[in-house]
Amino acid sequence: MISTTMEEKPKEAKTPMTGFASINEDLFQNILKRIPALSFASAACVSKSWSRNCNQILYKPKLASAFSLNPVQKVALEEVVNKVLSEPIRPQFAIANVIGSGVDLSGILDFLAAKLGSKTPIIVSCAGGIMGRDAVTDEYKEVMIEDFWVDGASNSSFGIMLAVGFLPGLKVDAIPLLRPRKAQGVAMVDKFVMDIRNYAALVSDSTSPSLIIMFGSEKTDQKPVMEKLDHAMSRETIVVGDERAQFLYRSGIESRNVYYGSVDQYFSDAVALVFARDQNRPSGTGEIHFHSALSSGVSAIGPRFKAVSANEIESETGLSTWLSVRREGGQEILGGQRIIDDINNELGNQTKLFIGVSEQRKCFVGPEKPRQMRSLAFHEVMGGDVEHLFVDGVGIKTGDYFHLYHPDPSAALSSCSNISKNFRNLKLDWSFRSCQLHAARGVGEKEVIGGFVFACWGRGESFFGHSNVDSSPFLDNFPGVPMAGIFTYGEIGRGFSILNTDFESGQEDKTLCFCVHVYSTVYLLVSYTPAPIEH
Repeated sequence: MISTTMEEKPKEAKTPMTGFASINEDLFQNILKRIPALSFASAACVSKSWSRNCNQILYKPKLASAFSLNPVQKVALEEVVNKVLSEPIRPQFAIANVIGSGVDLSGILDFLAAKLGSKTPIIVSCAGGIMGRDAVTDEYKEVMIEDFWVDGASNSSFGIMLAVGFLPGLKVDAIPLLRPRKAQGVAMVDKFVMDIRNYAALVSDSTSPSLIIMFGSEKTDQKPVMEKLDHAMSRETIVVGDERAQFLYRSGIESRNVYYGSVDQYFSDAVALVFARDQNRPSGTGEIHFHSALSSGVSAIGPRFKAVSANEIESETGLSTWLSVRREGGQEILGGQRIIDDINNELGNQTKLFIGVSEQRKCFVGPEKPRQMRSLAFHEVMGGDVEHLFVDGVGIKTGDYFHLYHPDPSAALSSCSNISKNFRNLKLDWSFRSCQLHAARGVGEKEVIGGFVFACWGRGESFFGHSNVDSSPFLDNFPGVPMAGIFTYGEIGRGFSILNTDFESGQEDKTLCFCVHVYSTVYLLVSYTPAPIEH
């Protein structure tokens, strides 16, 4: 009798349930879903039970984005950080794009690292404009840096777009393209490509990552870099980004970091945010896929030309090429100014022209065997005289053929419309396939969880005549889904899975690769398919 009573007393002490212990798991998770990210992170550390519930909530990927135009940088930072962390998320990467004068990129990077974690890969860059939803009003806006200039002088305005992502099943890190500080130092492009391949091989079962979001230095030509990446990566690897930007970054691996103003022996000429499949991802993790599309905003004009000679010139303003040209099949050497005048007579006072050069080059990385690559490279026309056509950049060779291109708002508008239709068809296709898979294997419906837009700074409202055109394919098809967009000074795009057949009206061979674009908009969608239900 006594022993029985003594055995029951401890048991009775355990039965009373008060506070959170008395709440069932569904209700408990419903509460956890509503708390901010920082409180959520603390809750996950309370006990194994709380941690399990938090993990069950964050089984799906998430992208959070917000922008602020508060002129006080500190207040704007707090607004966007508070917004993206207002719901549970475990920051796996962050991209911040800013506009304004006298921007303190280093201070922004330090602030974000303190809020998001010192091991979180972060890229901070200056952009030509930002697009997204306001952190306070939730109003969608596109804002160009020119909007901050009054009577030719910049005011004290500031703008920032912040995107933070959590993508379970993927590994993410920032990998820099380094250049030695010593005189005449050359960018270590082969090492950059191999670093990306080695990282992908380390964390996944492939040397090609799923996605690269890249930001290039404003002083470095990224065309040779993209040629090497295009050569080295599988066709499934998508690359998007900004060709020319002022940027800072922080990698999750300290040895990869190059600090601005430090005595480090390297500069960073570009940085790649690399997304690779995690070979050790837990069972039951759903599938994340990336989808990209290109809206072109240029049209070809005039005949095809051939470069009879190409002389590379270095000046204080940068590198350029002086071309002697003739029409394809012709013998007469044409002066550059004559070519420009003929086009202006046809188009009117055309402000910008580009040449699209069809290149065939041998490409290799490290000691591997060279392979022929056929590509299309754009160069802006800088002017001409009675003998030469002057174009920006280098890399053109004698014998190369090219077409002239001009910015075309009508073509760009039509292209955006086609992208929107393709997005709509993609949704319908996903819905149909999801119904089939759910019936067969219990797979949930595929959904878009976020996206990015990289648009040329020359587009926007002044180009189209009305606002929000570049973001319309996303807004029309995925309203309410987080999206972060910027206006760039050179659009990087490779591996387009959603094709737009209007590009350049069939003027160039469709087999040509081209990764750096002009007057275009590059779209990136992030989709998620839940894992099959276990029976």
